[in-house]
Parts: sequence; structure tokens; C-alpha cells
Amino acid sequence: MITFGTDGVRGKANQAPIDAISLCRIGQAAAHMVGQGALVFVGRDTRASGPMLEAALSAGLSSGGANVLLAGVVPTAAVGLAVRDRGAALGVMLTASHNPAEDNGIKFFGRSGDKLDEAEQDALQDLINAADQHSIRPETPIGRIDQTSAVHELYTNAVMAAATGASLTGMHLVLDCANGAASHLAPQILLDLGAKIDVLHANPDGKNINLECGSTAPEVLQQQVTALGADVGIAFDGDADRVLLVDEKGGLIDGDLLLASIAHNWSTNGVLRAGAVVATHMSNLGLQHYLQDIGIDLERTQVGDRYVAARLDELGANLGGEQSGHLRLPDLCPSGDGLIAAVAALRVLAASDSPASKILRPFSPLPQFMHNVIRPKGADPMEAEAVKKACDEANAVLGGTGRLLVRPSGTEPLIRVMAECENPHTARQAIKLVTDALGAL
Repeated sequence: MITFGTDGVRGKANQAPIDAISLCRIGQAAAHMVGQGALVFVGRDTRASGPMLEAALSAGLSSGGANVLLAGVVPTAAVGLAVRDRGAALGVMLTASHNPAEDNGIKFFGRSGDKLDEAEQDALQDLINAADQHSIRPETPIGRIDQTSAVHELYTNAVMAAATGASLTGMHLVLDCANGAASHLAPQILLDLGAKIDVLHANPDGKNINLECGSTAPEVLQQQVTALGADVGIAFDGDADRVLLVDEKGGLIDGDLLLASIAHNWSTNGVLRAGAVVATHMSNLGLQHYLQDIGIDLERTQVGDRYVAARLDELGANLGGEQSGHLRLPDLCPSGDGLIAAVAALRVLAASDSPASKILRPFSPLPQFMHNVIRPKGADPMEAEAVKKACDEANAVLGGTGRLLVRPSGTEPLIRVMAECENPHTARQAIKLVTDALGAL
């Protein structure tokens, strides 16, 4: 049984469902869904398991009659751009995003260039798990499998277009490419935009993706930005669909701060649509207060990129994202992209004479703490009376000055407990009440 999480399927490479047999089966189901002769783009990040899984997936797609174009190592958003701009039926990215090298996963993109919505993903999941519905017949025409370099060009053009009207000439940037999908393209694009750059962790060997580097471990980048006297640091994750920035003092600028900076600039210039920004329940309460103060609504969704995308579409809004740095700018790219988000923020900075520590840090986040608890087996722990009681007690402790969020992870067997409050001690006390209850199950 293959089950999609909030962002596709992930697992240990070479173990079901991220093994060759499963990927072939997934490819056959996807081919059945899009139809014979349909065009499918396939990209991957730099994991050692990528070429093996790419071969298995492509075999499944081809045996089901789909024509496959292999993009090689590209940022995740590049696959979606290629699907949209070349009129393909489907795009597939092989990646486990910010997870370690021994993991891998699969993300799907529909004709719009964005990830499959919930209904489309459920339909594909049903096809994958019903082998008799997509059995291959001897008379099925075998699809072609070819390499393409066009995806690199399409992605580069999209980033350059996002930078239109802004000059990065003279801006000193330090890039941490996480030894991932941004390693080749991002440095060259930023050089072409006029920036002076220093590059960290851009030598992937299949095993070092996200290893003590990138957006999940930005400490080295923070040190290097101050040591080199740079203006900004940029940290990507393994598939380059999320980004965190570092200011000239070494301070971390997360997705909430990026949303606030871009929203203020776009609102001032009449670019922000719907008078709103979309974020998830994880976004800091400080972001909500800041946006309210400048006349912008904050719309919250469930945690997960596709929920942000769906709400943006419903509102007709053009800016949203997650605290982790996965930003959505649909006017510039059909799916989230780290480099395009970084360029949007650099445009804001380039229009000012002030440093990043002022321009890209427009509010002070409330103290926010997270604790992960291994999800107990059996019944839904969120329905346990002891957990419900603990959540009520935690909310009472926080009073009206903070927030509590308890949710199952969509990608790992964990329960995530988050609390934020002006008083850090109070937030920690609220978390302990809930984690103790979960741990006792």
C-alpha cells in the first residue's frame, strides 16, 4: 500500500515504497492516468539513489505508453515550469527535499505546472494501489525515453524574469547550496544578475546532500556571511524549493520574515493582490500582528505547501508560504522555488539603502518552541481524553497572549507540539503539559 503524505511520498531509498519495483509500478499507474503518448518530465536531486529510481520510474512510464523527458538534476520548481511551458501532461521530481541522503521520494506536477491537488493525488494513489486497473497489455505502444537540457534553460529564464527591474550589481552574496539541486544553476544565475558570490556546499557526491549544511543547518553560512563581510547569505534545501536568508550580522531570516518583507514592499507598490498573505498555522504570531498593523490580512491554512497553494488560488492572492522558507509567488512561478523567492527578497533589499538586518527583518518574532513526540501506535492520540485535557490546560496557561498547535506530521511518524508566547517560560510549560500526556499513552 503506497500512501501520499502532505508532499508526495517519502521513505528510505531501496525500501518500499521508494524502491525500484514500487517506482516502476508508480510509473505505470501515472502513465495510465495521463494516457498513451502523453509527455512526462522527470527531474531529480543529487542523491545517490536518484539515477536508480529515475530508471525504474521511467521504465514504468514508458511501458505504460508515456513519453519521458529526463531533465537530470534540477530544482523541483524547474520540473513544474517545464510541464506548464511545454504543454506536458505530468511532471515528476525524485527528491526527499530536506531529508538526509539515505531517503528519497517523489513529487508530482499537473498540467498547470503546480503540484497535484488533493483530488488528483488521491486518484493517482488509488490507481497505484489497484494494480489490476493499470496492467500493461502486450499491444501497449512503448513510449520514448530521452534526455533534455531545455529544463535548465526554462528555469534560468524564469529566475531572470523574476529579477526584472532590479540590479544585484555590487551585492555580495554567500550561497549554501546544500550539496543539492541548486549547486550548479543557482551560482551561475546570480553571477549573471551581477552579484558577487561565494559558494558553500556545492559539490554533491550523492551522500552529502543536506549533511550539516543548507537551510536545515545554516550555522556555517551564518559564520561565513559575517567573516566575509557579505550583504546576505542564501541557504537552500536539497531540492531547492525552500530558502532561508542570513543578514549581514549573521542573523537568520526565515520564511515568516521574508513574507513580511515582500508583502510590505508589494503592498506599497500596488503589486500585492487580495490584500492578504497566506501562511500556515505554524507561522509566527508576530507575522500576523505585523501584517495587521500595515493593513494586510493573514490567511492561515493547514501545514503543507498544497494547502497554501489552494488558498492562494481561492483568494486570487499572489504571496504565501511557510515558516520553513517554502514561499509561493504564483505570478513568478507555478510552484514554490527557493531561488525565485530569494530574488524577490533581494529586489526589496536592492531598492533600499539600508542593510538586510533592517529591511528583511521588519518585526520581532514571538518566542516559539517545538517538540516532536514519536507517534504512539494504535488509536489516534489526538482523540485520547488525556491529550485533550492537556491541550485545554496548555491553552489556559498561554491565556490570550499565545498559541498552541498540536498536529501529526505529514512526512514522519511524529506528533509535533508547538507553542508561542511573549513569555518563553510560559510557552515551554504549555508544551510540557502536552508532551507529557502524549508520552504517557
